[in-house]
Amino acid sequence: MSRLAVLGASGHGKVVADTAECCGWDTIEFFDDAWPGLLRNGVWNVVGNTERLLGAVHEFEGVVVAIGNNRVRQAKLDQLKAAGATLVTLRHPDSTVSRYATLGEGSVVFAGAVVNADARVGSGAILNTGCSVDHDCLLGSCVHISPGARLAGGVCVQDLSWIGIGACVRQLVSIGSQAMVGAGAVVVRDVPDKVTVVGVPARLSDGS
Repeated sequence: MSRLAVLGASGHGKVVADTAECCGWDTIEFFDDAWPGLLRNGVWNVVGNTERLLGAVHEFEGVVVAIGNNRVRQAKLDQLKAAGATLVTLRHPDSTVSRYATLGEGSVVFAGAVVNADARVGSGAILNTGCSVDHDCLLGSCVHISPGARLAGGVCVQDLSWIGIGACVRQLVSIGSQAMVGAGAVVVRDVPDKVTVVGVPARLSDGS
C-alpha cells in the first residue's frame, strides 16, 4: 500500500482517512470540489477537486469516495470507475467481518462494526461506527448504515437507502431503494421505496 486518494474532505472523510491509515496506507491525499478554497482536512492536505483527481487516478494505488450523500457518492464512484481508478474497500482493523461475508468495492467499514456470516454488502456502502449487519443480510449499492444501527438476520436494504443512527430493523424486513429510516426508529415491517419512516414502531413520516 502507498498512495490513497480520498474524494470528499469532510468530517466523514477524516474518519475514512483515519481508517485507511489503520489499514496500512502510507500517504493519503484529499480531493474536494471546494478546493482551492479548502486546503486542509484535519492533518491531511487537500490537493485538488474531482476534475483534477479524474486526470490523476493512475498516480494512486487506490481511490475511495468519502461523501455521505448516497446519490452523490454513487455518481462520483461511477465517474472514477469510468476513468480507470482502482476503487478500494477499507475495513478498520477493529471491525469484525465474517470470512463468509462479502464487501463490495469502494465500501468502508468503520471501527466497531460487525458484519456476520453470509451478509452481502454492495459497492460504495458505508458501515459506520459500531453498526451491526447480521447473517444473510443483503445491502445494495451506496447504502449507509449509521453509527449504532442494528440490522437483524436476513434484512434487505436496497440501493441508496440510509438507516439512521441507532435505528433497529427486525429480521427479514425489506427496506426499499432510496428510503430513509430515522434515528432511533424500530422497523418491524417492510418499507417502500423513496419514503422516510420514523418512530417506534416506525411509520411513514408526514414529510414522505
